[in-house]
Amino acid sequence: MPELAETYACVPSTERGRGILISGDPKSNKVLYTNGRSVIILDLNNPLNVSVYGEHAYPATVARFSPNGEWVASADVSGTVRIWGAYNDHVLKKEFKVLSGRIDDLQWSPDGMRIVACGDGKGKSLVRAFMWDSGTNVGEFDGHSRRVLSCAFKPTRPFRIVTCGEDFLVNFYEGPPFKFKQSHRDHANFVNCVRYSPDGSKFISVSSDKKGIIFDGKTAEKIGELSSEDPHKGSIYAASWSHDGKQVLTVSADKTAKVWDISEDGSGKLKKTLTCSGSGGVDDMLVGCLWQNDHLVTVSLGGTISIFSASNLEKSPLQLSGHMKNITSLAVLKSDPKCILSSSYDGLIVKWVQGLGYSGKLQRKENSQIKCFAAAEEEIVTSGFDNKVLVIFISLVAPDGSEAIVGGQDGKLHVFCIVGDTLKEEAVLEKHRGAITVIRYSPDFSMFASGDANREAIVWDRVSREVKLKNMLYHTARINCLAWSPNNSMVATGSLDTCVIIYEVDKPASSRMTIKGAHLGGVYALAFTDEHSVVSSGEDACVRVWKLTPQ
Repeated sequence: MPELAETYACVPSTERGRGILISGDPKSNKVLYTNGRSVIILDLNNPLNVSVYGEHAYPATVARFSPNGEWVASADVSGTVRIWGAYNDHVLKKEFKVLSGRIDDLQWSPDGMRIVACGDGKGKSLVRAFMWDSGTNVGEFDGHSRRVLSCAFKPTRPFRIVTCGEDFLVNFYEGPPFKFKQSHRDHANFVNCVRYSPDGSKFISVSSDKKGIIFDGKTAEKIGELSSEDPHKGSIYAASWSHDGKQVLTVSADKTAKVWDISEDGSGKLKKTLTCSGSGGVDDMLVGCLWQNDHLVTVSLGGTISIFSASNLEKSPLQLSGHMKNITSLAVLKSDPKCILSSSYDGLIVKWVQGLGYSGKLQRKENSQIKCFAAAEEEIVTSGFDNKVLVIFISLVAPDGSEAIVGGQDGKLHVFCIVGDTLKEEAVLEKHRGAITVIRYSPDFSMFASGDANREAIVWDRVSREVKLKNMLYHTARINCLAWSPNNSMVATGSLDTCVIIYEVDKPASSRMTIKGAHLGGVYALAFTDEHSVVSSGEDACVRVWKLTPQ
């Protein structure tokens, strides 16, 4: 049966002008972030160790580990919070409808009994705190008039909750049951993030007015600010404390991250400015950060994750990247089968190396959307939506240029002989019952396979044009992609039904191998790297390598 060998994770979903709030579990050194409907658990010690939770019905926005690291609470744009197991099968424990709109931040209480969530909603309900097992409310949260962007739970008793948002306010609540205590209007723009220090003695709020303000953790009095010497020159989107509570990491739209020393009296002095190498464009704006053990993690608008070492800030960071959008095509370099190229809907081409993962992005002069591409020895050919190559039918030209096969919306395959500049129709093959979606020649050019929108695939003999393998009807939705193994013995099909099915040409279709749920939202590209490995990608923007063991 096919086994998952490696996952190359997608990057966090980002949005211009907004921060993203990533979080982690210091015990296991894992971080959580979201992309589309997926919640990604990434191991900082081994970035190839990736786990994906895909049970949200709507795009996920934020996720947090419980204090004991056993559970994860994740929220989505519909206002739903799901609580599920952090290990193995990610079993769902509870699901609550918390707000009527998008949830932007959530936090566990230090005893792991309560959760506070904030975001957008109708009327006054912009913040809610509830018991994690029953969903019952633990307090009233008045005082905000617009979307609440961030909330924090005081990590020590007596419990406090602090919130901040688009109404420029930082609000402070005492409890439980929680009730409004006081409000601060020290910021002159959206307050993007609020975070308690690990010992609960202070909390910091950062804002689009480029300021960071430090408050007393128990009384919420303002006690200091981040120094105005060499400050951030753009909106500050996120902040994260060091585990000893003496330093803070901030990230900003000015493309820098800064580490601040926080003194006992609450003033912040700049220790180091961190910059990441990049193109210098808007994609390098930093929108998220996390200080976890010795790792300083920053996330750029383009989705690049940079990991700095807290103990050696001079050291250049490890950079991880990948796709943010649906991956539409894959290619494996013949000269180096361990090298995989993937291209996504937004025009980005990424290079991956088996065993290592992310290996770089390819720069293109124009960033138009790509529909399909192929890799030859040293060159890549792409076609996309920039009016350069327009294809109405699915077509395929033989490697030696002697014939072409065109598949129509009517399910017929037209085989043409190419003579000079003219096409001469030689045969029409009628077996499909739906519009043709994909056609591929086998590597030795002796066969070809075709797939249709009515979930069927067929393998044909190229010379006799007879059906070689039939009854390949095991998908439940349209077939999006096809791939041949290098030795011509296997055909893999990927479908909108999220499955990959591998057929052996010499055996009946019923003896297939099936990978269920390969990609959330559907499989859009497939390629073999060798006889025993197939690479798949899809709507979830991840690339996966599967090892095949012949039955």
